[in-house]
Amino acid sequence: MHIQHVEIGNFRKLKAVRIDFSEQKTVFVGANNSGKTSAMVALRRFLVEPSEFTVNDLTLSHWTKINASAAAWEAAVNNGEALPELDWSEVLPFLDVWLNVPNNELHYVQKLLPTLDWAGGHLGVRLRLEPKDNEGIQREYLKARTAIAELLAQPLVTAAASAVVESEGGADVVVETASASSAAPAFTFSLWPQSMMDFLGRRLRSLFTVRAYLLDPAALKSPQGGLAVPQVLSPDSDPVDGDPFKGLICVDEISAQRGFGHAGISRTSSEDGPTYDPQETRGGKKLSAQLRSYYQQHLDPYDKPEPSDLQALQALHEAEAAFEARLTEGFAAALKELEHIGYPGVTDPKLTITTRIKPTDGLNHGSAVQYEVPTHLAEPAKGHRLPEDSNGLGYQNLVSMVFALMSFRDRWMRVGKAGGTTTVEDGFVAPLHLVLVEEPEAHLHAQVQQVFIKQAYAVLRKHPQLGDASALRTQLVVSTHSSHLAHECEFASLRYFRRLPAPAEAGAVPVASVVNLSEVFGGLDPTEKFVTRYLKATHCDLFFADGAVLVEGPAERILVPHLVRERSDYEYLRRCYITWLEIGGSHAHRLKPLLEHLGLTTLIVTDIDAKDGTSSAALPPKRNSGQKARNETLKSWIPAEDSLDTLLDKTAADLTKADPSGYAIRVAYQQPIALGFKSNDPAEALANTFEDALLYENTALFADLEGHGLIAKFRDALADSADLDALAAAVHKALKAGNKAEFALDLLYSEKIEALKVPAYIHDGLIWLAVQLKRKEQDVIGKTKVVA
Repeated sequence: MHIQHVEIGNFRKLKAVRIDFSEQKTVFVGANNSGKTSAMVALRRFLVEPSEFTVNDLTLSHWTKINASAAAWEAAVNNGEALPELDWSEVLPFLDVWLNVPNNELHYVQKLLPTLDWAGGHLGVRLRLEPKDNEGIQREYLKARTAIAELLAQPLVTAAASAVVESEGGADVVVETASASSAAPAFTFSLWPQSMMDFLGRRLRSLFTVRAYLLDPAALKSPQGGLAVPQVLSPDSDPVDGDPFKGLICVDEISAQRGFGHAGISRTSSEDGPTYDPQETRGGKKLSAQLRSYYQQHLDPYDKPEPSDLQALQALHEAEAAFEARLTEGFAAALKELEHIGYPGVTDPKLTITTRIKPTDGLNHGSAVQYEVPTHLAEPAKGHRLPEDSNGLGYQNLVSMVFALMSFRDRWMRVGKAGGTTTVEDGFVAPLHLVLVEEPEAHLHAQVQQVFIKQAYAVLRKHPQLGDASALRTQLVVSTHSSHLAHECEFASLRYFRRLPAPAEAGAVPVASVVNLSEVFGGLDPTEKFVTRYLKATHCDLFFADGAVLVEGPAERILVPHLVRERSDYEYLRRCYITWLEIGGSHAHRLKPLLEHLGLTTLIVTDIDAKDGTSSAALPPKRNSGQKARNETLKSWIPAEDSLDTLLDKTAADLTKADPSGYAIRVAYQQPIALGFKSNDPAEALANTFEDALLYENTALFADLEGHGLIAKFRDALADSADLDALAAAVHKALKAGNKAEFALDLLYSEKIEALKVPAYIHDGLIWLAVQLKRKEQDVIGKTKVVA
């Protein structure tokens, strides 16, 4: 049995998404603000801490509808009409958990069976945050709003100079009033609640609860357009009693807020305010605290002692007796002195000193866990040791997370003292262990991130009853921003969170969808194999970028990012997370399925690569000669054309493929250049590659540019060529044997790169990319006017 997928609805950015779970390891990837954290928090809220919901967990798109419904209640009361109902099921968060249960495990899920004739397969349970009492919410809200109206309607002449009104939420609002002779005051604050969402900001947890419902496997629908289509519950559906997953799923979590290196605030306080406890850290625990917890659960000899514990208990008893004798002797004089001042009296109890040594006392201090420092030629027992605070945050984080995984596994499997249960129910091992790990890369070096993600699942399965066995299953879910971590995962286990623009409806906000990359990388197609191998080889960060730029060769890969960094024209692009991929025009089109699945705005900078119409030999481009483009990307993808003459006359709109879901892909290749070479009359120069395009648009710069290799050949070609045709032939010959990477590095080293003009086709493409990314940013922050 394992979780096949979950569907999350009306939770933050996740208005309706399906997340398929791999049977072992599932990794959430995506750009910033794409919904990864929302998904992890949704799993936590519904499966771990349902009492922690806040009003901000509700999708913002629904706030307008909820507020409008509450306003309609007030209007109905004022008009003496019946209160209209709000269909909370359309706006409140839910989590649908779909299990895949084989026939031999039906005994685990008897209370979840939708019908008596169910014979295995999918089982679905919806966990939904909903009102405890619909009418009660209406009463409470209208009562609070009526209190405001009555307060503001009171004659100011009868009010005190200042009145303190206690709201139902417990907060005090001071309302400054005027004297009888003064004008009515101009209030500059608002009283609670101003709206239904304002009301729920304080009362959500007391008025709402999470209930569970069984779903119909026959009504399960596949996502449409990247968005889930969750089934609609019947109005007469009855909730399941109790926790439907109790004894079925054991859930553990390592949150992103592990707090290494930060002093936290303890639960104790003094007259001077909160006290800071250096032993605990904000949002997490030190390793010594984790060890102490592990000891108490699995090793403590006082807890259900076994024969193997007797020797340890005897040693503790002897230590207690010896220490107590020393205390009695040491305090004897002080206690005798107390008797001389009349205490204790004849009838008072005698003061004695005793002790109790607990095994965990040795772990209750900051130096309980130490790191031994390698010391040259030192004996094993005489090496230097430092407390855990003295080690790097990365090492602390790695050790802490691995130890937490071990503790989760051993608690699930009832290792040690945790197995000495008193009831059958407590001793039952849940058949499914779900472990959530949020952003494990914090403080970790790239190599350590890769080691962690490769070993984490193995740690969770390291038990005699686990391993490769299928009776008890473990599913690990990880969210990450790290390309290093994603690089070590099978792409079929990645789930890409994609940002979508706001839908065309009032009050809508941008939402997210989830792409199952196993649908892209799950087959044996040669193209899929190539893409997988290529991404592994380049170690790219495609899954975390705002946009991508695919370039033709090493010269573009070296020079174009530098020009973007240095030129003011591309200032906006420097604010964005752009991934640069070097992949030639003969292969860029192979990334089409991936880029379209990701919905990633992409600029493809490529070469026109002219050839004769009957052979594949490269030629200098020439109009009206029947030449074709060798470039497969131009031929088969955008603009799906191979005629050189047609390609040269394409407009910017012809080079772009826009998708209704909000992303676009544009190709940029060499366009005709007006060049007045050794003549007063500009003529049309046709570049074939990035290098000759640079030359044609920077002839004055290259005419006296110092350098060797291609730079020297370009300099000579400019000097020796009589006209543009001769220059094109000389440049074509030079490029056939020239080292393009060396050419780019020489330009990068030259001081004259500051004056280098960016080829027009690349400049136009980069400006287009900036406009597209700026539009997407406007979508995300809700400034774009939505058009149906």
